[in-house]
Amino acid sequence: MKLTRFSNNLIPAFPSLIDRFFEGDLMDWNNWNFTGSDSTLPAVNVKENDDEITIEVAAPGFKKDDFKLNFDNGRLTISSEKEEKFEEKEGEKITRLEFSYSSFQRSFSMPETVVNAEKITAKYNDGILRLTLPKREEVKPKPVKHIKIS
Repeated sequence: MKLTRFSNNLIPAFPSLIDRFFEGDLMDWNNWNFTGSDSTLPAVNVKENDDEITIEVAAPGFKKDDFKLNFDNGRLTISSEKEEKFEEKEGEKITRLEFSYSSFQRSFSMPETVVNAEKITAKYNDGILRLTLPKREEVKPKPVKHIKIS
């Protein structure tokens, strides 16, 4: 017996809608993908510690110049548009060529009072875009002060 995943071609986004309801943030429409597949939105990891917030975006096949990063009014936006162009070589005849165009946009809201926007850094290596958003000194937890009893 062969197991296959159920696919409802009449309403491809409907299973995703139900899954999203149980996953949590139902009203975050900016990060919804109604294509019926997860191919257009890259996967994201968000990590936080006392000093910084780290966002990792899985986007293999891109170049660092393909990304546009903005931080405005507490909203971090990561976007990219990429189009591959193919050229015919001498002695070669293209009988079928499917256009290759991909784009995405992901946005994250975070309080400006927490993130030090002047020190945000980004690196792209091995298909992972890694953003580091340092926290402001005033929001970092202070060490516990031990008081000596005399």
